[in-house]
Amino acid sequence: MPPGTAPPPAASPVRPPAVTHPAAPVTVLAIGGNALLNGGPRATIAEQFAAARQLARPVAELVRAGHRVVVTHGNGPQVGFIKRRADLAAELAPELPLLDLDMCVADSQGSIGYILVRGLSDALPAGARPVALLTHTVVDPDDPAFARPTKPIGSHYERAEAERLAARHGWAVADDAGRGWRRVVPSPAPHAVLELDAIATLLDAGHVVVAGGGGIPVTRGPDGALCGVEAVVDKDATSALLASALGADELIVTTGVERIALDWGTPNHRDLDRMDAAQAREHLAAGQFPEGSMGPKVRSALDFLASGGHRVLITSPGALSEALRGTTGTRIVPRDRTVRSVNGKGSGTGSGTANGNTTASGP
Repeated sequence: MPPGTAPPPAASPVRPPAVTHPAAPVTVLAIGGNALLNGGPRATIAEQFAAARQLARPVAELVRAGHRVVVTHGNGPQVGFIKRRADLAAELAPELPLLDLDMCVADSQGSIGYILVRGLSDALPAGARPVALLTHTVVDPDDPAFARPTKPIGSHYERAEAERLAARHGWAVADDAGRGWRRVVPSPAPHAVLELDAIATLLDAGHVVVAGGGGIPVTRGPDGALCGVEAVVDKDATSALLASALGADELIVTTGVERIALDWGTPNHRDLDRMDAAQAREHLAAGQFPEGSMGPKVRSALDFLASGGHRVLITSPGALSEALRGTTGTRIVPRDRTVRSVNGKGSGTGSGTANGNTTASGP
């Protein structure tokens, strides 16, 4: 080799991704932002990587079973943390720019995508490579949600502390299903995921795609230009929209419980093994699945099934592997004759309180 000539680059040890047949079924797995916070709101980065490695095992099982997989993630807690950190930094150093919510969502997509890709990399079978995308979700600027903030973000506070912060920063705050008070922000309905074609191309090339949950919220101006807005889009709603647009067979939504329940928190509590869309709509209308709890997940499941999806599985991250084997979780299907509860009681509609657990912000 002549003097001063750089040595040739070493051959990459990474094998090219295996090309999955486009006819392979597509599964969209939606995980909540809390799924990475097993250590609570103060979970360290190391703990979040450990949680990602646990989530990677059932994803690898799906890939080995021949599925093309999209992993979407919530970011409600993380967006709140990022926004709060930026606001505190700006108080100490006024020259630092303040971050609007769309920038906080983009920031969270990058960091959570990095954590999930690292967790998946060592678990996936040879030839399957994870890749993370920043995604933009188009919303309607006239959505009434902008005038009615409901989406919890950030940490839980005692009521007095939440109201103090609200007065200081101009926040809207609300009780989060009895678990404490949180900041709430607008959550408009998703209309389109702009990276849909890119996701489909990556799936066909054999990649496992990590896509950012609700997506960076944007509107289109009269000239077609994109404009970020102050909102956080619900990851379950966007995941259902994305699953429908991809022609997915299955939507899997993780939450804080292994199964959906009727009459949650009462002596008549019944965990459900299976129900069809008509029964889910009936229970939703009866108040069994309220907002801020299981309601958005069930509604997203119904939207997916109405668009041609085959089935929805709702379970907890820790029980996901067992649920994939059919031993736990709640399945919602287009049509069925009965609701099956795991304790042998009939389903009914019930008049008690509903399932009060959720992970997100939703997965």
